[in-house]
Amino acid sequence: MNASSPRVLVIDDEVQIRRFLDIGLRAEGYQVLLAGTAVEGLALAATQSPDLVILDLGLPDREGHEVLAELRQWSQVPVLMLSVRDAESEKVRALDNGANDYVTKPFGIQELMARLRALLRRQVTVGESSDMPPRYDDGRLVIDQVRREVLLDGTPLSLTRKEYAVLAMLLQHAGRVVSQQHLLREIWGASHVQDTHYLRIVLGKLRQKLGDDAAAPRWLKTEPGVGYRFLLQE
Repeated sequence: MNASSPRVLVIDDEVQIRRFLDIGLRAEGYQVLLAGTAVEGLALAATQSPDLVILDLGLPDREGHEVLAELRQWSQVPVLMLSVRDAESEKVRALDNGANDYVTKPFGIQELMARLRALLRRQVTVGESSDMPPRYDDGRLVIDQVRREVLLDGTPLSLTRKEYAVLAMLLQHAGRVVSQQHLLREIWGASHVQDTHYLRIVLGKLRQKLGDDAAAPRWLKTEPGVGYRFLLQE
């Protein structure tokens, strides 16, 4: 580990979770900051400039949603929410309020590390306040946002306006979950935020054209009941 290693702030009131994450994160080369309360966590976030925050939803002094809202008033640091609550409404609320990802307890350390790497990779690739570069190319899929052109293995794909809009929005938030409501609001309009069948149809067509298997996705991953995620390829 060195001074340039990413710094991860863990805000969780469970001692065993903090210890588990401290050991796991340090083993992966991260610097770790630990807080057991919202007050302590916000103070560390303000003074220690973490590269990523792991935030528990159920803190003893304040709700995690409140902590996220306060943090978002002055920072766009990536936030991964942790919670024993697996209700879709909780996940959607967290994502719509500015969380970058959401993991339900109990969780596997390898899955958590993969989520962290994806969030940190996006920060390094595109910067905290910028969008994805106008051209994405992973060797198979090319998405040129200037020309509004999509190619698969060198062959142009014919996408409808909505298909392209959904693909482009997921790409702009690559590596993180975009909620169904956010996609519907931005692409179809505020009056269509409950029309989730629109998204299912469009995603089905996109997968068909990309040759992407929903059960083993290469690019478009469904987070059941919550939203979708564009998977960046190594």
